[in-house]
Amino acid sequence: MLKSTLLAVSALALLAATSACASQTTAVDPDERSSAVVQDYALAIADPLRPATEVARDPLRKPAEMLAFARIDGGERIADVRPEEGYFSRLFARAVGPEGRVYAFVPNQTAARENAFGDTLATDYPNVTRVTGALEDLSFPEPLDVVFMGQEYHDFVIDRFGVDVAKMNAAVFAALKPGGLYVILDHEAAPGAGTSVVGTLHRIEASSVRAQVEAAGFIFDGETDVVRNPEDDRSLSVFDEAIRGRSDQFVLRFRKPN
Repeated sequence: MLKSTLLAVSALALLAATSACASQTTAVDPDERSSAVVQDYALAIADPLRPATEVARDPLRKPAEMLAFARIDGGERIADVRPEEGYFSRLFARAVGPEGRVYAFVPNQTAARENAFGDTLATDYPNVTRVTGALEDLSFPEPLDVVFMGQEYHDFVIDRFGVDVAKMNAAVFAALKPGGLYVILDHEAAPGAGTSVVGTLHRIEASSVRAQVEAAGFIFDGETDVVRNPEDDRSLSVFDEAIRGRSDQFVLRFRKPN
């Protein structure tokens, strides 16, 4: 009874959240979610394999709205680039269902520590595969529907990471099906900061990300304010305890032309 109640409450909350997301999103086309997909989202959020520490972050991370904005559907092929412990990979795995596939892509630079996270995800979810490689050569066994980067893009811009970001975005473009989506969540920087504080405050200006991604041939397809925080003045490192977990964040969606 408790589990049924939880799922019912989750589904109702998801329907409300998806509606709110639609009102806060700028998109080329309206995003229509079938009742079956909405139920998949509710089940993904209620997944008993999700660690309690991750579930506790849901009020701030807005999983229902994020899944809806990324237009995750059953049977899709998704890459979660640098998933770390797998907050979004777990949600994706349940949302795409047994006919779908999630590739947990671990960059070479962090593989020594993070391959183990990817292997745990693959053990917990039969439809998750860990892939390790160079971001500039990011590739998968099949064309993808969605490539997702959650709070990681700014790291790849940091000089010490040694990533050619233009080549990385080109590799994402090549990995996607025509019409596929590239979704980027990251910490917003102050106006005019551009990429100058990626290594200090771990923030990047959304306009800089957009310029870099569009240069790879992508079409801007929408943005959402669901994880924005107007109380963050963007002056602190995102790891500062005064703002950690509550930074102002942007979410951008790009589309590979058909």
